[in-house]
Amino acid sequence: MNAVRPPVGSYAMDTGTGRVGVVMAHEGPYVQLRPLGGGKEWDCPPERVRAATPAERLSAATAHANARSRGEVP
Repeated sequence: MNAVRPPVGSYAMDTGTGRVGVVMAHEGPYVQLRPLGGGKEWDCPPERVRAATPAERLSAATAHANARSRGEVP
């Protein structure tokens, strides 16, 4: 199967973990994603990546803002 790789800088959903991230790079066979608001990147096989919907982006951004207000992230 020939998976389409999302462009660097776009928002993507890792369907294996349910996490939304920003596409940082394409390294080897993987798409590298970083959580919204920063943090440690993770590698995701391209067949598990799809474009994040506006609702998914909003949900991830809200979760990050809430965690930040609780002091859980810098």
